[in-house]
Amino acid sequence: MCVWYYNGSSCLLLGLLLPSFEHLRASRSVSGPSSGLPVTSLSSPPWPEVKPICPEEEQRRHMVVVQKVNSLLTNEDYGRLFAVVHFASRQWKVTNEDLILIENHIAAGCGDRIRMEKVLMVGGDNFTLIGRPLIGKELVRVEATVIEKTESSPKVYMQFWKRHRFQRKKIISTPQTILRINTIEVAPRLT
Repeated sequence: MCVWYYNGSSCLLLGLLLPSFEHLRASRSVSGPSSGLPVTSLSSPPWPEVKPICPEEEQRRHMVVVQKVNSLLTNEDYGRLFAVVHFASRQWKVTNEDLILIENHIAAGCGDRIRMEKVLMVGGDNFTLIGRPLIGKELVRVEATVIEKTESSPKVYMQFWKRHRFQRKKIISTPQTILRINTIEVAPRLT
């Protein structure tokens, strides 16, 4: 057993019964307030106390989850996949056939296929894989096609000071690139 258990008069650790140290404790309650106020519903948090999980139990739970996700991936029973990718200094949540408008030009030409390698998260109907911070390149593949490279409509930036004969006018057009997400693929087995 890896968990401490305290029932008020004795402590149990690793199956050993240890004597209680009641004489070392103060006369007040362990969960009560630090002052002499009575115990109320606001004295302790409303949520239950979280007990730490021993490493063996955590490893067993991890293996159960990995087996469930592996069975979904081998049967291709995950529905429509989504991915969160980091591209052009932004994070995008994308699925198949999505269009992305990026506020700058990229080095690829129109019609070129590119691979988005910074994948933060991938998921389906019943599972989600979260990278810390990124998911490995061998596990997920997100591909896109450059559809169009253009500029935005002109925006006028005008400065004017009244009674000073001061006017300044700038016309700003920002470059834009439109991408279409072609595929989101996940490796058939997690390790």
